[in-house]
Order: sequence, then C-alpha cells, then structure tokens
Amino acid sequence: MSNAFSNICFTDSVKAAQSRYGSRERNRGYEQMEELSSELDERELTFIESRDSFYQATVSESGWPYVQHRGGPLGFLRVLDSSTIGYADFTGNRQYISVGNLNFNNCISLILMDYPNRRRLKVWGKTHIIHKENEPELIARLEVPGYRARVERGILIKVEAFEWNCPQHITRRYTEAELEHVLKPLIDENKRLRELMQQK
Repeated sequence: MSNAFSNICFTDSVKAAQSRYGSRERNRGYEQMEELSSELDERELTFIESRDSFYQATVSESGWPYVQHRGGPLGFLRVLDSSTIGYADFTGNRQYISVGNLNFNNCISLILMDYPNRRRLKVWGKTHIIHKENEPELIARLEVPGYRARVERGILIKVEAFEWNCPQHITRRYTEAELEHVLKPLIDENKRLRELMQQK
C-alpha cells in the first residue's frame, strides 16, 4: 500500500493510540514508504468491478458518522479510470442522509467485501455528485442496462487512498448464486447416483 493511506488515517490521536497499545513502531513503516500513488492497479480494478455491494461512510455537519449499505447488480460500482470510481445512485427511502452529508463534506470511505474469499478493500476518496441534466454522458456510463431502478444521480469518487485489510476476522458468507455454483457438482452427482440406483 502507499503512504496515502497513512497520510489520511494516521492522525496525531491515532499515533497516540498506537503508542499506548504498542503498535507505533510496526505502523511507522507505512509512513516511511516512498510511494505516494493512490492509483488503482489491475488487482483493485478487477475486485471493485466484481462487487454487488459495499458499505460507505459519510460524516454530517454535526460530526456524526453515517454508514450505509449500497447494493446493485454485479459490477454496478464502475471504474472510470485508474483513480476514479463511481456508481448510479438509485432511488431508495428518499431520506438523502448520505447525499446531504456529501454536500457538506465530500469525503467518503468505502469497505468492499468478498466474503467467500475473505478479502476486504478499504477506499478513501473525495466525491462529486452529478445529475443527468448536467452530465448525461457520465450518467450513461454509470447506468446498469436492464436493471429496473430509477437513477437519481451519480456519485463519482476520486480515490485518495486504499488498503487491503487483514482477513483474520472475516466470516465466510455466500450469495445464492455463489452457493449454486459450489453445490452444482454435488447436486449433479447426487442426481447421477439416484439414476444409477433406479436402474438396479
């Protein structure tokens, strides 16, 4: 990972906590890295575009964090270039808490999960909200053909930092489609054995 991660996350109070709990020296290595790039490479691009959901955090003007789950078809979170990702913001409960927060403070943090493979990518970025009347071509790039959901706006995220996180406490979970893929050979084998039994 690059130094961009520690530049954003290792504030004075975080460093104080690291010192108190004995991890300051170990974490100092992040700050000594010379690579400051926040550009995504093929590993991150592939991972991002194969997600069907993620969690995002914003902060209100009163200082409260707000974490929201965002979901959609596989690949709805689009990679626009090596440092920009975005998604179509579909109509939801119309509370607009995340959008309101981003209008005040455009900083955002994402957690993207791959539960079956126990992988987690964290992303920090600055957002830009776009609307169809002003940016029709960009909105078109974020739309998901065939997905029946109304797009209210687009959220563009300029990636400032990212980090692959430790898998230690990630519990494996599977979607219905993932389970079907894993179980299909067993189901086929079971069917073949039943047919053989009936022939005897």
